[in-house]
Amino acid sequence: MKLLVFILNKPEKLDRLLKRLAEEHLTGATVFSSSGMATSLISSNDESLSNIFGSLRQILKDTKKDNKTLMMVTSEKNVERVEEIIEEVVGNLDEPNTGILFTIPVDYVRGFKHK
Repeated sequence: MKLLVFILNKPEKLDRLLKRLAEEHLTGATVFSSSGMATSLISSNDESLSNIFGSLRQILKDTKKDNKTLMMVTSEKNVERVEEIIEEVVGNLDEPNTGILFTIPVDYVRGFKHK
């Protein structure tokens, strides 16, 4: 079993991604809003960060949207297919600002229905 985590930098593609996964019976994902460290620091009201970010804060403030993070426990055999669907919907993950995909081994799980 694997915990598959995908940080989607193009949240407008989330609905299509979830639809494609469901069409392939790859369900059971949890989705939540997330943001990167730079976005959080830029949005911070901490005055000590003003010297560090200065005008960069103003430039990026209105352009960065939150990300969507998708997590799913799945069998190892499904990981490659999920990756293919992700790249079909959002584009090549080797391109900048597309997303980050990784897996973590899961050695114990309860409440997961195996197919």
